[in-house]
Amino acid sequence: MLALVGFAATAFGIAPMAPDASDLPKRLVTEAVKPSGLQAQLDALAEHVLQLYRTDLTRSSDTADSLLKRLNVSDPAAAHFLRSDVTGRKVLEGRSGKMVQVQTDASGALTELVARYAAADADRLATHFTRLRIARVAGKLLATLELAPLAAQVRMGSGTIRSSLFAATDDARIPDNVATQLAEVFATDLDFHRQLRKGDTFSVIYEALTADGEPITWGTAAGRVLAADYTNNGRTYSAVWFKGAQGEGAYYGFDGQSKKRSFLASPMEFSRVTSGFAMRMHPILNSWKQHKGVDYGAPNGTPVRSVGDGVVDFAGRQNGYGNVIEIRHSNERSTLYAHLSRIDVAQGQRVEQGQNIGAVGATGWATGPHLHFEVKQAGIQQDPMLLAAVSESFVLSAGARAEFAQLARSVKGQLEVADSLARSGAYAE
Repeated sequence: MLALVGFAATAFGIAPMAPDASDLPKRLVTEAVKPSGLQAQLDALAEHVLQLYRTDLTRSSDTADSLLKRLNVSDPAAAHFLRSDVTGRKVLEGRSGKMVQVQTDASGALTELVARYAAADADRLATHFTRLRIARVAGKLLATLELAPLAAQVRMGSGTIRSSLFAATDDARIPDNVATQLAEVFATDLDFHRQLRKGDTFSVIYEALTADGEPITWGTAAGRVLAADYTNNGRTYSAVWFKGAQGEGAYYGFDGQSKKRSFLASPMEFSRVTSGFAMRMHPILNSWKQHKGVDYGAPNGTPVRSVGDGVVDFAGRQNGYGNVIEIRHSNERSTLYAHLSRIDVAQGQRVEQGQNIGAVGATGWATGPHLHFEVKQAGIQQDPMLLAAVSESFVLSAGARAEFAQLARSVKGQLEVADSLARSGAYAE
C-alpha cells in the first residue's frame, strides 16, 4: 500500500532556454568533519529522555491489566485508573477494536494513552472519530474525550488473484470496502461471482480515511475508489472517477465511455460473504445443458437485485422454480430470478437497476440456497453475460473530454506505478 501526496495531474519538464549544465562553472569544496569523541556521544545519549510508543487494538476479552500488559505498560496505577475513572473506563467499554496508542517512560510507566474509535453519533460516523486521551499531568492521570474530524489520504495498491478478490486485497492491505467498490465499479464489465480467474491482476487508487494519520479500523475504513484497472483473462478494464464542471460524478473508462450501462453483469452485489461461491452444477438435473441460465450459490437471505430498469411481469410461484420474479426490460429483453426465499416487489411495479427485489432461497426444485438467473431476448433464453456486454453505454460530452483526458493520463501513470511497486515487493510496511 502506498500513500500519495496528491491526486492531480503534474507536469514535468525542462525549461527550453536553460543553459547547458556542462557549460556551468564548477567549484570543489572540501571541509574536514571532526566527529565528537565516543565519551561525549555516550554522555549525550544518557541524557536523552527515552519515550516508547506502542499501538494495538482492544479485544472483547480485554481487561485493564491484559491490555496494558500487551502494550508493555508496567503501571498498576494506570490499570486502576482504567477500571475506576468514568471517562477512562470507556477505553474498554462498548465494542472492541479501538485503536490504542501508549507512550511510556524507560521504566514502563504510562505517560500517555490515546484511544481512537468510531463516533457515537451515527450521523458523524463517516466524518468524525472519538479521541480519548489519558495523560499524566502534575503526577496524576487525567482523561479527556473529544470528537475529531477524519482526514482522507489518497493511497494506491495492487494485487493478483490467487483464490478470491478479498484474499488478494487482504494481502495488499487494501480495505474490504475498496474491494467491494472495485467489484461494483466494474459491475457492467465483469461478473465477479463467476468470471474471477486465478492470475487476474488489479491496481487501485482510493481514499483512505485516517484518524490522526492512522488508517481507521471501523466502518467503511475507506472513501471512494478514485481510479482502478482490472485485468481478467488477458483483457484489461479501466475506471476513473470524474466529475466535470457540471453534473454528478461517475466512473469512466480511459476511452471516455461511462461505466454505467443499461444492464449489470450480476444480479447480486459482491461481498466477502458470497465471494467464495461460484457457479455450480444443478444438484438435481446434474447437467448444465438443461439448465438454461446461471446458478449463484449464496447464503439464504442474500439480497438479489434487478440488473436493469424495467417492469415486473411476474412475481409469484412457478412449479420447480419456486418463488420467481420476471422483469420486462426494453428491446424485448427480460430477466428471471428463481428459487427466492422472499419476493419484495409486485407485478406491474417499475424497478430500477440495482434495486433489491428479493432474496436468495431454496424454494422449488432446489437442494440448497442459490439463485437461478435467466436472460431472454424475444422470449428465447440467452447467455446472461452477453446482456451486459451488448448493453448501451454513455459517453462524455465534448466539452468535458479535454479535462477528462488530462485526468486519465495522470491516473494511468499512477496505476502503472502501483502495479510496478507491487511487482517489486515495495508495498511491505
